[in-house]
Amino acid sequence: MAQTHFGFKTVDEREKAQRVRSVFDSVAPRYDLMNDLMSAGLHRLWKRYTLTVAQAQPGDQVLDIAGGTGDLSLGLARQVGPTGLVVHTDINEAMLREGRDRLLNEGVVLPSTVCDAEKLPFADGSFDIVSVAFGLRNMTHKDQALAEMHRVLRPGGKLLVLEFSKVAKPLEKAYDWYSFSVLPRLGRWVAGDADSYRYLAESIRMHPGQEELRQMMKQAGFGHVDVHNLTGGVVALHLGIKC
Repeated sequence: MAQTHFGFKTVDEREKAQRVRSVFDSVAPRYDLMNDLMSAGLHRLWKRYTLTVAQAQPGDQVLDIAGGTGDLSLGLARQVGPTGLVVHTDINEAMLREGRDRLLNEGVVLPSTVCDAEKLPFADGSFDIVSVAFGLRNMTHKDQALAEMHRVLRPGGKLLVLEFSKVAKPLEKAYDWYSFSVLPRLGRWVAGDADSYRYLAESIRMHPGQEELRQMMKQAGFGHVDVHNLTGGVVALHLGIKC
């Protein structure tokens, strides 16, 4: 069986999917609270910036992959209005339930479906925009997932990938200390789970950097890819346009 990484560990590919599912089953109930604490609320600004770059128009058809607790889905739904459609998806059912409940509490009803980004159950050219926030690094075959996202976009459509990336050199030591000393302790105190947050820190280090991901998106068929570094490269937004 082929092998891949799970954080810093090497595991069988099929085992990774189960391990990632266990991580998000564990963190789902406290996911939003932990995001606020981990990023000091910056994740809300990163997502707001993503919505600004997305520029979804009334009537647009949008697919939100790894939509989790629904932050982007909610913002995109407000942009596309009643004539548009946002499909809220996640591979993890616990995360999807959290997001669906939150959306309902906001008075927003969206189609929510469990699906694997590497095998999207949608026809070619179905969407004007595809978004994925903090989900790509957990996918086993990122190249396959990017190819699927390209496939379901119409010509001229946009892919927005918001993800942790490679920080600027002056920030590396402080960022490593925070990631491996503070973050697991925070996970233990707030979510009762240090291991899952240690994995999340490791998964960031194993994720492709800004330029490598840009090239992966080009290889998946995107003719133009912009990279927006946020907060010193802690996070990067990649915008790909399908020719």
